[in-house]
Amino acid sequence: MCKSTLLTVAILAGVCVVAVGCASVEKCQPVSLPESLDTQRVTQVAVVVRDVEKVAKAWADLFGVEVPKSSLTDPPEKAHTTYLGRPTKGRAKLVFFKLENLQLELIEPVGGPSTWREFLETNGEGVHHIAFAVKGTDNYVAMLAKKGMPLVQRGEWTAYTGGCYTYFDSVQKLGVALELLEHY
Repeated sequence: MCKSTLLTVAILAGVCVVAVGCASVEKCQPVSLPESLDTQRVTQVAVVVRDVEKVAKAWADLFGVEVPKSSLTDPPEKAHTTYLGRPTKGRAKLVFFKLENLQLELIEPVGGPSTWREFLETNGEGVHHIAFAVKGTDNYVAMLAKKGMPLVQRGEWTAYTGGCYTYFDSVQKLGVALELLEHY
């Protein structure tokens, strides 16, 4: 669970060594990493946009449904958001469409630096990530780092049951950013 787990990843003699719950590799025993995701079910597709209300209205019109309410991600002191390994004030205005087989998420970046803002500034509006629901996020962080897809951004949310999100730099390998969602 990524809520309060300390994850240490080090490259020693060309081998990725991972320790969960420890401040340094020397003080811990490495954990065994999963070799792949334990799921093949996409739970979410997300699109980064400049104006979430405008785009949400267009999607609602297309689906013939009411426009869902937008929400703002939790503030940094509550979400513990990090971007590129550093705390950030980056937030987002979100709209979710619950479709029959997955969730469509619309994201408008607000505040400080974030993967969403970087994507919008670099690529313009478009598909930002696909997401999978998992348990044991930190084990996947290490596995994906070993596969050349390092963690880019992570944070927590308190809406509903609470949980965490984690984005990975997977565009070069997968053609799109990967997100893991863990519900507490």
